[in-house]
This record gives sequence, structure tokens and C-alpha cells, in this order.
Amino acid sequence: QAGQPAPMLPVDLLRRPLFALSVATSMASFTAQGLAFVSLPFFIEQVLQRDAVQTGFLIAPWAVIVAAGAPVAGRLSDRYPPGLLGGIGLLMLGSGMALLATLTPEASTLSIVWRMALCGLGFALFQSPNLNALMSSAPPERSGGASGMVAMARLNGQALGAALVALCFGLAGHRGPVWALGLGAGVACVAALASGARLFVARPS
Repeated sequence: QAGQPAPMLPVDLLRRPLFALSVATSMASFTAQGLAFVSLPFFIEQVLQRDAVQTGFLIAPWAVIVAAGAPVAGRLSDRYPPGLLGGIGLLMLGSGMALLATLTPEASTLSIVWRMALCGLGFALFQSPNLNALMSSAPPERSGGASGMVAMARLNGQALGAALVALCFGLAGHRGPVWALGLGAGVACVAALASGARLFVARPS
């Protein structure tokens, strides 16, 4: 694809450091999200011993906070560097997942909910600024290719996250959900480092 005038996979855009770091950040963050979303129902039902209805309600704060926080994060990205916002958000996501992994069946509903909300707030703080950085670091005439890379990073990250959950379950058995959340926390921290690295890369003119 590198030598094509209109490549389906715009690998040439990865020569731009800001674009490449944004793609890497996106893929790692969606891997962490995939690890969380696939493992959380098992974690809440098997480890925290809640029923299926409670499980659905306990996961909901993550999605609600992302929906509510994304527009605010988008406005913040006009004032602060996406690398900074994304790094802070991904550290919050990693912290929330690590704190979830420490819970026991005796945990209160409030203990679960605020950890879920922390994950959602962190992901919301990352998502809009990262998308802004990705699209703005590509030439305007290549916006279609950049958008395709956004989708590729998201879907590959989610697929990788689901595969890693299966690996955790195969290696750890009933402790698999805990392993998956811990691994997700680590991946989120790696994504935070990739996001922070953008602070030292000049924006394209």
C-alpha cells in the first residue's frame, strides 16, 4: 500500500510522529477497554457474586460517564494538549481498573460504582482529545485515510483485548477476570505513556 497514490491503508501517514503516537495510543486504550468490557460481567457475577440484573446496572456508570464527559473533554482539547488530557485520562482508566481488580464479594455497591465512574471519566477524558489529535495531525486532503486508521486502531484494539481476556481465563481459571482487569490496567498505563510522548512532538504545520 505504501506506493499507491490512494492507498486503502495509509501507512505513509505513520511517518508523522504525532499521527503514529495517536494511533498507538488509540489501539492500546481500546485494548484496555476490550479487556475491561469482556471481563467485567464475569468479574461481577463470579468474583463479586452479583446476579445478572445487578451486573448490568453496575456496569452502566462507565457508559453514562463516557457519554456525559466526552463533549466536555472535546472542549477541553481546544485549550489543553491532547497528549496531556489523554495521559491523565488513561492513568485514571488504569487506576480504576486496578482498583476494581482489588474488590471482594463484601464490596458495597457504592465501592463498585465509583470505580466504574472513574474508568468512564478517564476514558471520556482520553477519547475526544485523541480523536482530535489524530485527525488534525493528518493533511486535510487525507482525512478519509486518517478516519480509516482510527477505525482500524479501535477494532484491532478491541479484538486484541477480547483475545487477551480469553488468554487470562485459560491461564488463571476462575481468577481470569481479575487477571484481565489487572492486565488492562497495565495496558492503559502503557497507553498513557504513548499519549504523554506526544507532548514532546511538534505539531505538523
